[in-house]
Amino acid sequence: MIKDFLPISKEDMKKRGWEQCDFVYITGDAYVDHPSFGHAIISRILEFYGYKVGLIPQPDWKDKESIMKLGKPRLGFLVTAGNMDSMVNHYTVNKKRRQTDAFSPGGKMGLRPDYATVVYCNLIRQVYKDSPIIIGGIEASLRRLSHYDYWSDKVKHSILIDSGADIISYGMGEHSIIEIADALNSGIDIKDITFVKGTVYRTKTLDNLYDYIELPSFDEISKNKKTYAQSFATQHINTDPFSAKTLVEKVKEKMYVVQNPPALPLTTDEMDDIYSLPYMRNYHYVYEKSGGIPALSEIKFSITSNRGCFGGCSFCALTFHQGRIIQVRSHESILNEAVEMTKDPDFKGYIHDVGGPTANFRHTSCKKQLTKGVCTNRQCLFPNPCKNLTVDHKDYISLLRKLRNIPGVKKVFIRSGIRFDYCMADADDTFLNELCNYHISGQLRVAPEHISDNVLKLMGKPSNNVYESFLKRYRKINSKTGKEQFVVPYLMSSHPGSTMKEAIELAEYIRDLGYMPQQVQDFYPTPSTMSTTMYYTGYNPVTMEKVYTPVSSHEKKMQRALIQYKNPENYELVKEALISNNRTDLIGFGKDCLIPPRLIKQSFSSHNRSEKKNVNNKDKRKSNEKNNSKNTSLTNNKNNSNRKSKISNKKDRRNNEKNRKR
Repeated sequence: MIKDFLPISKEDMKKRGWEQCDFVYITGDAYVDHPSFGHAIISRILEFYGYKVGLIPQPDWKDKESIMKLGKPRLGFLVTAGNMDSMVNHYTVNKKRRQTDAFSPGGKMGLRPDYATVVYCNLIRQVYKDSPIIIGGIEASLRRLSHYDYWSDKVKHSILIDSGADIISYGMGEHSIIEIADALNSGIDIKDITFVKGTVYRTKTLDNLYDYIELPSFDEISKNKKTYAQSFATQHINTDPFSAKTLVEKVKEKMYVVQNPPALPLTTDEMDDIYSLPYMRNYHYVYEKSGGIPALSEIKFSITSNRGCFGGCSFCALTFHQGRIIQVRSHESILNEAVEMTKDPDFKGYIHDVGGPTANFRHTSCKKQLTKGVCTNRQCLFPNPCKNLTVDHKDYISLLRKLRNIPGVKKVFIRSGIRFDYCMADADDTFLNELCNYHISGQLRVAPEHISDNVLKLMGKPSNNVYESFLKRYRKINSKTGKEQFVVPYLMSSHPGSTMKEAIELAEYIRDLGYMPQQVQDFYPTPSTMSTTMYYTGYNPVTMEKVYTPVSSHEKKMQRALIQYKNPENYELVKEALISNNRTDLIGFGKDCLIPPRLIKQSFSSHNRSEKKNVNNKDKRKSNEKNNSKNTSLTNNKNNSNRKSKISNKKDRRNNEKNRKR
C-alpha cells in the first residue's frame, strides 16, 4: 500500500497504476487526510477493504467538467457537503454571509455552493445519469427525512428527493459504507440495496417491508405544524440501533422514503482500527501556496478519544448523528497517536485536547445500553441523573496520566468541554483535582447555556442550582492549586422558551458575575434537533405543550444584546428591551443598573486612550509652562543685565564729562 494522499488527478491515478477508480468522492471541504475529517475516514476505510478511491475536493459547481476529472467510477460516486452543513458554513444565525471558510484553502469563502450536497448530485446527474450516488456527512444525515429549513423558512423534502441521490449513509457511516460497497461490488443494483442499517432509500412500494412505523406524509407536516412536531417526536425515539424501528415517510404519490434503523455502534477494536489507518495527517500539498487549511490547525494536535453523547441537549444534533451510546478508543490506540504526534516537527509539546462531543464520557451511561440500547422515554442526565447511571472518571484519569508522562509532552489540555452535571454526580474529587492541576490553560469552559430553569428545562439541561454547586466545588478545589483559573460559561440567547423576562434575568446574572462573556451563541435552528422543531412549530415534541419562541430578528437581537449589555454598540437595543418590558429600574447609575440613562459614546478602550491622551497633554502643558517659565526667567535676566549695562555705561559717560571739565 502506497503511503501517500489518495488520487485527486489522473496523474495521481497513473502513479498508482489505476485506469479507473471504484469510487469517486466529491467533498465540499478541501482535502485534509486527517481522522477529524469525515472524507478522510470513509476514503481510508474503503481503501483498507481493497477499493480504489479518488477525491475531487471542492469542484467548480458551475462547470460540469470539474466532476469528470477522475473519469467515471466503476461502482459509484460518494458525495458530502463536508464537515459542516453548507448553510451553517456559509451563514450566521442572522443569515448574513460569513467572511471566511476554515475548511477551504487560505480560509477563502465561496469555494462550495449553498446546499452543496444537492448541487453536487445534480451536477453528477448531468454527466453520469446511471452512476450510483451515495450521499453522507452531517448535511445529508440531518436532512434524511422531511425537515424544516431555517434559511428558506420552509419544510423541505428528504435530501434524497432534492438531490436525486440513490441512498444516504447516515450517522458516522463506517459500517454502512462498507456494506454498500460490497453489495455494489457483488453486482447488486443500487436500487435493490434496501437492507443496510444506517441507510435511507427511496421506494415506490412498501410490499417488502414489515414491522415499520409510517410517519405523517410530507404534505401533512408541511400544512400542520403540530403534525410536524408529532412526526419529529417519533423520529427522536427511534434513533437507537437496538430498539429503533424502520421509519417510512410518503413524499409524493407512490413515492416513499424509508429510513432503516441506525448502524450498530463501533466496538473499541473497530475504533482503534479506524484511527490507525495510514492517514497523512495533513492537508494536501497543493494547498501550500494558498496558505493551507485553517481548520487543521485547530485539531492537528488534538486526539479524539470517544464518540456519541448521552447528554441529550435539545439544541444538539448528536442524538440524530452519532447517537447516545458512547464509543471509545483504547488507551493503547490513543497513546500511540500521541507518540506519533511528538515526532511532528511542528509539535511544541502541547496536546490541545483529548475528548469528543463530551470529554469526560469514557463509557456507556449504564451497562444495559450495550445489549438493549438507550431508554426511549427518559434521559440519562436530565432532569436528574438516572439511578442506573454509571458515574466513574477513573478510566479517563488513568488515560490523562499516561499521556502526561509521554516524553516530549509538556501539557495535556481538555478543551472539548466537560459535562459539569456528570462531575457533580461523582462524589470523588480526584478528576476535578487533576483537571485543575494539569489540564486547564487559565480558563475552564463549561456550558450552563442559561440560568432560567424554564429555559433550561426546554434545553434538556440541569437546573441552575447544579451549575452554581459546581462553581462552588470547582473554586474550592482550584484555590488549593494557587492558580488563577476561571470558569468561562457558554451562554445562549433566544432559545425556545426564552421570553424577554428570562433574557433580562440572564443579563442581571451576568451583571452579578462581574465580567462580560466574550462568546455568546444566538440559538441557531439547524435541521433535525428538538429545539429547531420547537422554534418552527411552537410545540415541545415530547409533551406537545405550546412553547413561546423568539422568531423575530429584532427580538433575537435584543436578547443577544442583553447578554453583552456593556458593549456601547448594544446600548439602544438594551434600552429598548428594558423600557418595553417595564424594567426601567435597570437604567441609571446605581450598582444594580445595567446601563446609564444615556449613552456615553466613548467605548472603554477609547475612553482609556482619551484619558491617556489627556494625561500626556497635561504633562506636555506642564513641561511647556516650565520651559516658558525658564525662558521668561532667562529673558528677564538678560534684560536686567542689559539694563545694568546701560546704567553702567551712562555712569561712565558722566565721569568722562567731569574729567574733561577739570
